[in-house]
Amino acid sequence: MSHHVYKKVELVGSSSVGIEDAVNSAITRAAKTLRNMRWFEVIDTRGQIVEGKVAHWQVTLRIGFTLED
Repeated sequence: MSHHVYKKVELVGSSSVGIEDAVNSAITRAAKTLRNMRWFEVIDTRGQIVEGKVAHWQVTLRIGFTLED
């Protein structure tokens, strides 16, 4: 069994479409510069209200990735 060491980074994804889109946006962008991403956890969810309706979502994520040897 191999032993792994993980590093975590915190990101905020945003979307006017929904929570899942905000999560995917953050992960897709992180994938451009981070390698070996393995998991994420949602830390916080916020939204903007305009004229009594949800206008925008913000989702704070922690992404874990393995460190290279």
